[in-house]
Amino acid sequence: MEKRIGMIQYFWQIIYAHTIAYFVAGVFALLVINYRDLFATDVISSFMKPVDEPIVALGPVLQIFRGILLALVLLPLRKVFFEEKNGLMKLGVIILGLSLLSTIGPTMGSFEGYIYTKIPYMYQMLGYPEAILYVLLFIGILHVSIKYAHRRIITLLSILIMALICFLGIMSFVMA
Repeated sequence: MEKRIGMIQYFWQIIYAHTIAYFVAGVFALLVINYRDLFATDVISSFMKPVDEPIVALGPVLQIFRGILLALVLLPLRKVFFEEKNGLMKLGVIILGLSLLSTIGPTMGSFEGYIYTKIPYMYQMLGYPEAILYVLLFIGILHVSIKYAHRRIITLLSILIMALICFLGIMSFVMA
């Protein structure tokens, strides 16, 4: 029974840490990097949807499913990241390395993107602040979550924040 509770807690921690970090980094990118105007440029608009499209508004809610996928992918290395010294820092480096810099395909800002796409370097680098903020928030939220896992206030707070993100995303989707 103890192992099952631990597994449920692990999945919940990954899901809410990812979703909250994604939401905050996305709001940062929208306001500071000005994704609304950036996505409207000729260079970016050919492959990115405008930020006011309904499915984009629903994006943060859908991150719950990405959080489940992330938890499944990280599951074999759970002990390394969650129990070893500097494990979360290792996780952060791996996430940045594999999801931003060394992707399989030529995504913006990746090694492959610089080689194989026609996207100017300046546009390629614009996503770095959002990605770095996401990783810092994800790792930070996980750290607090693990350190204070025994406190019910962390669980309650995570549920409330997730409910707020879902409410905002669904309402934005419906109103769009």
